[in-house]
Amino acid sequence: MAGGISIHGVDVARGVAAEGLRVELYALTPDRRLLADGRLGANGQLDHPTIRGEGITPGPHEVLFHVGDWLRAAGYPEEQTRFLDIMPFRFVVTDLDRHLHLPFKFTPFGVSLFLGV
Repeated sequence: MAGGISIHGVDVARGVAAEGLRVELYALTPDRRLLADGRLGANGQLDHPTIRGEGITPGPHEVLFHVGDWLRAAGYPEEQTRFLDIMPFRFVVTDLDRHLHLPFKFTPFGVSLFLGV
């Protein structure tokens, strides 16, 4: 897949895709603008035209993962839902022909965000 940004969420504590996790994708220059706002599907991925590169420009971007709300909705005990809230992840798009896959793996107490393959 050439170009675009794909976002994938997994609750590694339970070993399940983060279906329903709200994510927002922003371009940050020249002004902050919303590119995508949606919820991850049953496969844990955001189904949005940005996957194919629509609206993506070179420069800094940010994804906001609304993990606190998701943990509460998923039925985690209250003491496990107070640590994380909205997790920002900033990255830079340098090559519009390169697809960027952003896996978001989390538990109630920590996250891992990286450039996947």
